[in-house]
Amino acid sequence: MSVLVTGAAGFIGSHLSEHLLAKGEEVVGLDSFDPFYDRSIKLRNVASARDNTKYSLIESDIRDAEALDSLPDGVDSVVHLAALAGVRPSIAEPVRYASVNVIGTCEVLEWARQRGISRVVFASSSSVYGNYPEVPFREDATVDRPISPYAATKVAGELTCHTFHHLHDLSVIALRLFTVYGPRQRPDLAIHKFARLLLGRRPIPVFGDGTTARDYTYVDDIIQGISGALDLLRCSEPLFEIVNLGESQPVVLREMISVLGEEIGVKPNLEALPMQPGDVQRTYADVSKARRLLGYDPQTPFREGVHRFIRWLEADVRADSR
Repeated sequence: MSVLVTGAAGFIGSHLSEHLLAKGEEVVGLDSFDPFYDRSIKLRNVASARDNTKYSLIESDIRDAEALDSLPDGVDSVVHLAALAGVRPSIAEPVRYASVNVIGTCEVLEWARQRGISRVVFASSSSVYGNYPEVPFREDATVDRPISPYAATKVAGELTCHTFHHLHDLSVIALRLFTVYGPRQRPDLAIHKFARLLLGRRPIPVFGDGTTARDYTYVDDIIQGISGALDLLRCSEPLFEIVNLGESQPVVLREMISVLGEEIGVKPNLEALPMQPGDVQRTYADVSKARRLLGYDPQTPFREGVHRFIRWLEADVRADSR
């Protein structure tokens, strides 16, 4: 039996695929290689996994029902990571985000139902909380006031997952991921973007007064949480759960930039800019449910995670310059 990982060539998907392969699992990877960022980056992400005979990678869109039907038999679980990501781009393209993130999720769930696959891990987002006033964010918080199209699509994805659970006994764990970072992080995300600006001795754009905060979570800890969700699904009766995966240690924007500068050895030059529409003031995960259900135990302090990321980035930049 094997695990289908959608979005397999992306940041989290490539790390998860390697983790599952290391455990002896067979992995079927699915990715559309959407041009949101350069295809060559994703190809590098999956280079190691593709050397493993237990891994196959299929290029297709999750909205293509015929392509889903052509996937190999033997899949017993799905980790659905594929999505159009990013708050600000979703404001510019709300219809496209709804198509991929909502219709695409429905296609994946319907394919799983038709194949008799009863276990799905769905990647949701901390964005669903918007500017919810009570912190840390708990899974039972009201999330009916999203402030970006991206967040709205993730709320819709969670609701669609629950509908399939209710109607078809599909077991689903929706994981609300909190600002994942680490090697292979998407180039548009703040830590990666700012680090490259610092390496190039260029100014850092700071939107707002620098006091916004994010619950940055190292990718290895996220992978441990996803793996725990798969393990739970495989040994339980039909269930539906929403679970936060975060570090539970929010970092203020100015502190994040300062740590980056110290790790790179460059004093940041800050460029003050207005707050951007759709951005939330802070994210802060209550992970007590994840600890209880999944055995989740994040182990990577922020500075250590940044140190690892910078070492990876410097090697990546050297490879690009050859």
